[in-house]
Amino acid sequence: MKIQPKNVEGFLKRPAPQVRAALFYGPDSGLVRERAAQLCRTVVEDLSDPFRVTELKSDQIAADPARLHDEMAAIALTGGRRLVRIRDAEDALAAALGRLLKDLPAGDSLLVVEAGDLGKASKLRALAEEADSAAAIACYVEGEEELAGTIARILGEHGLAIDPDARAWLAGNLVGDRVMARNEIDKLALYMGSAPKGAKVTLEDVRAVVGDSAALELEEPALAAADGDMAAVDRSLRRLFAEGTASVALLRTAQRHFQRLHIAVAHVARGQTPQQAVKSLRPPVFFKMEAQLTAQARRWTLPLLQQALTRLLEAEADCKRTNMPDETICARAFFQLAQLARRGG
Repeated sequence: MKIQPKNVEGFLKRPAPQVRAALFYGPDSGLVRERAAQLCRTVVEDLSDPFRVTELKSDQIAADPARLHDEMAAIALTGGRRLVRIRDAEDALAAALGRLLKDLPAGDSLLVVEAGDLGKASKLRALAEEADSAAAIACYVEGEEELAGTIARILGEHGLAIDPDARAWLAGNLVGDRVMARNEIDKLALYMGSAPKGAKVTLEDVRAVVGDSAALELEEPALAAADGDMAAVDRSLRRLFAEGTASVALLRTAQRHFQRLHIAVAHVARGQTPQQAVKSLRPPVFFKMEAQLTAQARRWTLPLLQQALTRLLEAEADCKRTNMPDETICARAFFQLAQLARRGG
């Protein structure tokens, strides 16, 4: 069955009893890992328990097709439900999963599969979506509004509230990478640990805790492109790709940066100075980026920014509808942005 986005949180807390296999897939690898782990903990709290948790690799199943069925049929020596995990799954796993779903062993063991961005033609995805005993959960990059809600929910679990300005600033600077967002939110909750229950997190608290890397890392390629710095674009993309950052996350972060730059340049066109325009942006610009964004507001024109935003939207669409590698599409778009910046400068 296909789990609709609005039902995902409820499913992760109380999965349907007939579901014996769950597939998590999508371009946000951090969200895939986080949601998969959340479901796994409904079966066993300690995910390192060797008696109740088994981790398999796709090549192990390919070498021994019966292994998956045997692990799902096994009984834990210490009692309790068993969990079988498969990470970095690809469509080659579809045949084994199909056999398992046709002949599920007795018991209540759960299979949790983590995969990358599976397209609509994926056999693995189709199996999970169509079987009553399986669930397919898509994990797409959260937008600012969705991430803002996530921030409020996670802090609420710690007994904390957050001011709207602080939430908007945090969501704007963490959008695109769920793992980094979760780490920074947890760090913020730890920082506020001595505050009374129900205390509000302020913008000053957020800026005091969230590290420079969290605020700037994903935006580095966009900043470099807006400066027209080809070498910096290349360096930042190579590093982020090596770290496993999703291309769509980088493209969306760049969209946000150029949208804010477009707003600033529009203010300049109406008579504000570049400094005034940048300071008027909401949520507020991270103070270490103000000078750079001000210089970019002088460099860019509204027509060039419209071209940049159109190119970014086209690149995201190309990642979803073409067979060209996402990283190639993403890199090409950022270099095109840098070329536009040089025209403006």
